[in-house]
Amino acid sequence: MPNVLAYVMLAIWPLVIVAMFRHLPLRNALVWAVVSAYLILPPVAKLDLPVVPDLDKYSLPNLTIAYAILFILRKQVDWLPQGLIGKVLVLLYVLSPFGTIMTNPDPIPYALGAIPGLRIYDAFSTIAYQIFWILPFVFARQFLGDPAGLRVLTRILMVAGLAYSIPMLIEIRLSPQMNVWVYGFFQHDFFQTIRYGGYRPVVFLPHGLWVAVFTLTSMMCALLLVRIGPADRRPKALAAMLYLLFMLVLCKSAGVLAYAVALCPLILFFRPRFQIMVAGALAVIVLVYPLLRGLHLVPLDQILQFSNGLSPDRAYSLNFRIQNEEMLLLRAEERPWFGWGSYGRNFMHDPVTGKMINIADGQWIITLGMYGWSGFIANFGLSVLPLLLLMREAWLGRAEDITRMAAGWAMILSASVLDMLPNATQVPLTWLMTGALLGEAERLRALRASRQRPLVQPAMKTVI
Repeated sequence: MPNVLAYVMLAIWPLVIVAMFRHLPLRNALVWAVVSAYLILPPVAKLDLPVVPDLDKYSLPNLTIAYAILFILRKQVDWLPQGLIGKVLVLLYVLSPFGTIMTNPDPIPYALGAIPGLRIYDAFSTIAYQIFWILPFVFARQFLGDPAGLRVLTRILMVAGLAYSIPMLIEIRLSPQMNVWVYGFFQHDFFQTIRYGGYRPVVFLPHGLWVAVFTLTSMMCALLLVRIGPADRRPKALAAMLYLLFMLVLCKSAGVLAYAVALCPLILFFRPRFQIMVAGALAVIVLVYPLLRGLHLVPLDQILQFSNGLSPDRAYSLNFRIQNEEMLLLRAEERPWFGWGSYGRNFMHDPVTGKMINIADGQWIITLGMYGWSGFIANFGLSVLPLLLLMREAWLGRAEDITRMAAGWAMILSASVLDMLPNATQVPLTWLMTGALLGEAERLRALRASRQRPLVQPAMKTVI
């Protein structure tokens, strides 16, 4: 159980965020508010208040950021994206849980009781949480969605990764105990931190995989600064990149290392247009993946054989995950449009005790099971929308308009979105990056449209 300090930190952190917005430029404050809360606040712990959804390390900072922007800085906020598709996806993301609630009023019985059905109260609570969850996306699109904003995001994430490496190194040496020492509890299964004869760090995040994904993001930001930064600053960026690459290896996550090996050379050696095309192709794969799984078109047997050749232990883990996903996919097919909702209704249960008999790791199967295709299309559609829009601009627009900053961030975001297939690593930082890149894609579209707009010749005047 979390100790008193965990709840104190949740209670005082809004004051920290307000101070950031009072003393830092808006862009810096926005990024630091999201990143610091994600890296420092305790996982699992939450303030359970009546009526409103639970306030945790994700929702509470987001609400505070909204308060600071709207009432302290008094900024006008553009709540919806520019394009029709973006508007529809945001509204579907927020409102689709209402369909989930309305189609799941029935309890799920088992011998010793029943899993409750969903109520109208749950609809308002879930919709409110959806709004809280997407706030970083909204603000980043407006205030970070240009090359200058992306540069701020890049630098801060690199610095945050360097700072976070200190507690990571402590845990690698002494075992993952930071959350125990500070907040009084361990947030996951300790056995999963043991890899290859050592430990992988967890610090204050939900799992070691989350740490690995964040380290990958920080390392790719440093690599991007090596590629585009001023000549006098490149040696420092290169040193930071190599150090963060070393930390990424110490995270002992084979999947994340594979992303680094595949995508980092693209940032260094390939042109921006090609990078964006690759990112767009990965976005399409992510979108169609559940459909391919449902049609049994993913070569799972070949993937398992390849994995077994690398590591039998990892192959066993992957096979266990795939078997669970197959069961959950069958469960999701029973209510395909709006899913099963919360309370663990999207899982299969023991018919006597009601205990869940499977687990879910991937964001895609969790979203599909809880909110159906409507929720999946909204969530993952928004997540890959910047990549698809950038691919359109790279195809239709001028090559010189596509900056290396935008292309590099397409690579970074594609790695984060791709990891949402095996892992549920979508966090407010993911939404912050998605919104910032969407703003840049909309800027490029506006630039292309301005060139295509016909010039209106003034009417000729005559004197009679």
